[in-house]
Amino acid sequence: MSKHYVIVGSGVAAVHAAKAIRDRDAESEITIYGEENHLPYNRIKLTKGLFSDLHSEKVLIKKEKWYRDNRITLHTSSRVTSIHPERQQIETADGKVTAYHKLLLCMGARNRALTVDGAGLRNVHTIRELGDADRLKDSLTSGQRVVVIGGGVQGLETAWALHEGGYPVTIVEAAPRLMARQLDEASSEKLRLILEQSGVQVKLHAGVTAITGEEAVSGVVLDDATSISCGHVVYSIGIVPNTDLVQETGIRTRAGVLVNSHLETSAPHIYAAGDIAELDGLVEGLWGGAIEQGKVAGGNMAAAEPAAYRRTVPVTLFNAFGISLFSIGNTDERQCDRTVAAEVDGVYTRIYVKDNRLTGAISWEGAAASLLYKSAVEQGVSLEGLDVENGSLEAIMAGVAARLEEIL
Repeated sequence: MSKHYVIVGSGVAAVHAAKAIRDRDAESEITIYGEENHLPYNRIKLTKGLFSDLHSEKVLIKKEKWYRDNRITLHTSSRVTSIHPERQQIETADGKVTAYHKLLLCMGARNRALTVDGAGLRNVHTIRELGDADRLKDSLTSGQRVVVIGGGVQGLETAWALHEGGYPVTIVEAAPRLMARQLDEASSEKLRLILEQSGVQVKLHAGVTAITGEEAVSGVVLDDATSISCGHVVYSIGIVPNTDLVQETGIRTRAGVLVNSHLETSAPHIYAAGDIAELDGLVEGLWGGAIEQGKVAGGNMAAAEPAAYRRTVPVTLFNAFGISLFSIGNTDERQCDRTVAAEVDGVYTRIYVKDNRLTGAISWEGAAASLLYKSAVEQGVSLEGLDVENGSLEAIMAGVAARLEEIL
């Protein structure tokens, strides 16, 4: 009997897993099942390029020819409704049963729902799929204010796209600062000032208690009783892994589907990768992590000797409102021994140190400068012998660069 690798879900983890399988197994059958009616595409472009042509080939992870050339069967508009681990079978909504040799779960996540009065009104949006972006663009009317709930990366990218499109925008964030997971207070405050100078309203430490309107949105009410008139609401308040499919299978879950370091689930022959996978208590929810998990899971499904997944260093590159900044690694001051910050020629940078190693960095230098910091964090470069306490940031990073050259 020939081997059949089945992948449920058609995001970036699924595509990279299929490639990893084919790289190791040239003959066996590979099938991907995706619920959307499109070829797998780059989801992060939905907010970054909201008003670009999201239906062009430029948005695709791989073009249709790639699937043909690699003999990968891709079923779009195909929903898997049940998994039978004991029989090594899946079943789709049309009643078709398919056997698998190895199964990979890549169902991803959905955006966390907004649970306030009025959340079901027309013109309340969240962007997770291509259809969500299409519906938002089709419903916009010139001059209508849009309230963006959520001051994280996706919320700010959406706000930038709307602002560039000529729509007045208000950002509402429950935390005391923007991009709180990626930025320190100084960077967050600088970001807020730039947004407000560009004409975007920013409401921090503010929660939305209700969305008002009859059939469609007419405004939002904040927890201090402030009202903001608007024609649309777009929210981005986190993600929830799509674990519903496995609930009756016996496969272990918590927030996501539990996996070991080889990305194997608790059921034999079944793996998980991407936004659905939970490893060591963490669902990463990162684009780069999903790619690497897909590669490792696919490789392990087809390889004789499994490889361990090594968690990727989180990298955020933010380019909007004329800003180019990056945040790399662990930038939580509470988890570090010390930090070193400097502003040179108006460019702010801060590094984070723990156990005499660089663990994270924030900088307004731009994407090209991020490579040094990312490599230093990944390689665990020792700062032993460098004057971290009294030396300049420039001198410290020159020493780091020299040590990286020796390592690499």
